[in-house]
Amino acid sequence: MKKYLLAGLLVWLPLAITIWVLGAILSTLDGVFGALLTATMAVLPDGARPLIELLKSIPGLGVIVMVGGLLLTGVFATNIAGQWALRQGSKILVQIPIVKSIYSSVKQVSDTLFSSSGNAFREAVLVQYPREGSWTIAFVTGKPGGEAAEHLSADYLSLYVPTTPNPTSGFFLMVPRKDVIALAMSVDEALKYIISMGVVAPPIPLVAAARNQHG
Repeated sequence: MKKYLLAGLLVWLPLAITIWVLGAILSTLDGVFGALLTATMAVLPDGARPLIELLKSIPGLGVIVMVGGLLLTGVFATNIAGQWALRQGSKILVQIPIVKSIYSSVKQVSDTLFSSSGNAFREAVLVQYPREGSWTIAFVTGKPGGEAAEHLSADYLSLYVPTTPNPTSGFFLMVPRKDVIALAMSVDEALKYIISMGVVAPPIPLVAAARNQHG
């Protein structure tokens, strides 16, 4: 009986968690979309309110609107006129005292992480942490810069060490390149390995497997 219960649990648990996570995301996006529609009701005539209420009742519409908005924004941002407008908007935002620090920091991080020409989170490595002899997986985010780089004479790497099972929080380290072991696994495989707490191990690449056999 216990064997069959565990087998059934292994089948339904991943599916149930996936549905729960997707449902939570859909509910959040629909809630944000509904709040925006409610805010627009204040400036629209009374005759438009039934249409607004109808739109708020359609499940998943917030996701469709968000995806459509991202696509339109991407199209706008990739042409000359859109790039000029975005630059002008950024110049205005960086002149506002409090907004300047928040906007500039978030923009620098997002440009680094999502830029196609950047190297952030493009490589998974092994590093000794939190003590010598204890190893964990980290992601290369670049090289130290600014004043920190002036105090580091050797070749250093900037690393992000995620926590388990929630990789959105973690630690920032600057370590010598010689103390880091590069991994052949992709970033997605490394994330799965971290989130599963080491249960879901990525396959060994063919080159590494052949090297181990000859060794």
